[in-house]
Amino acid sequence: MAEILVLADHDGETVKKVTVELVTLARRFGEPAVVWTGPGAQEARARLAEFGAAKVYVAQSAEFDDYVVAPKAELLAELAQQKSPAAVLLPSTAEGREVGARLAVKTGWGLLTDVVGLGDGLTAEQVIFGGAVNVSSRVRTGTPIIAIRPNAITPEAADGPAVLEPVSCAVSEAAKQARITERVVQQRGARPELTEASIVVSGGRGVGSGENMGLIEKLADSLGAAVGASRAVTDAGWYPHQFQVGQTGKTVSPQLYVAVGISGAIQHRAGMQTSKTIMVVNKDPEAPIFELADFGVVGDLFKVVPQLVEQIDQRAG
Repeated sequence: MAEILVLADHDGETVKKVTVELVTLARRFGEPAVVWTGPGAQEARARLAEFGAAKVYVAQSAEFDDYVVAPKAELLAELAQQKSPAAVLLPSTAEGREVGARLAVKTGWGLLTDVVGLGDGLTAEQVIFGGAVNVSSRVRTGTPIIAIRPNAITPEAADGPAVLEPVSCAVSEAAKQARITERVVQQRGARPELTEASIVVSGGRGVGSGENMGLIEKLADSLGAAVGASRAVTDAGWYPHQFQVGQTGKTVSPQLYVAVGISGAIQHRAGMQTSKTIMVVNKDPEAPIFELADFGVVGDLFKVVPQLVEQIDQRAG
C-alpha cells in the first residue's frame, strides 16, 4: 500500500485537530505517514497513533523552527522523491497553502487547495470563486498535492503503530531568507480556537457596536463555541481582526455555524458556507445569508439571542 504523506500542523506541544482529520482521510487512500517538523513528536505519538498513523517522519533540526515555511517544502520534496507517495496532504491554512505551492514548484506536481472532500481516484471537492461555485477536480500531472480545509473531515479513531522515524534534510541557503526572530504567545481564554471549533457563533454589522458583541460572546459561551465576526465588525474596530470569518479572514467549517446580524455578503459566505449546519438570526427576511440557512429566525437579535441563551442554559442545567 502506497504511503500518503501528511504534513502535521502543531504548536510543538499540541497536535492541531486538522492533523488528525488529514490522517483519517489518508487512511482511505493508503498508509498515513505523518511528517513532523520541530520538537514534540514523542509527546504527539500517542495522539497520532489513536487516529491510525502508520509512520511519523520526524525532522527535529532547528532550521525547521528558525525559518519560515521554505524548509518544510524542501523536506517534503526530498521525502516525496524517496518514498514515492500516492499523495501529499496538507492543511489548507495560510502556511499549508504556501508549503503546498512551494512543493508544487519544486516537483512540477499539481496542487489543489480549499478541498472539502476526496472521492475515488483522489477526486477533490472544492469551493472556488469566493465560494460561489462547487467543483470536482483531479490533478493531471504528477503526484497530487492536496490542501484540505480544516473541519471538512470528521476525525475517526483507528489504532496505528505511529512508528517514529528520524529524517534529515539539507536545507538550502535560499530557504533561509526569512528567519523567525521572535515568537509571542497569544493569550487565549477558555473558548476553543476559531478554526478548530465544532460550533462557531459570529456577529455582524447588525450588533451595532463593540459593546454589543458581548451578546454574541454570551451565546457562544452557552454553547461552548468559538466567537467569530464579519469583516464589517472587525473593520469598525468592534472586535479583533483575528476573529474575522470570510475570504480575507479565516475559513471555518464547524458542525454548527450561528450567524447573528450578518447580511451574508459573498466575502463572508466564502469563509463559512461549508459548515455542516447553519443557523441565522436576522431582522431582514431578504438577507442573502438566509439562502444558506438550515434554520433561520427573522427577528430582532437583541430579543432573540437572550431568549436563546436562556433556553440553552435551562436545558444545560
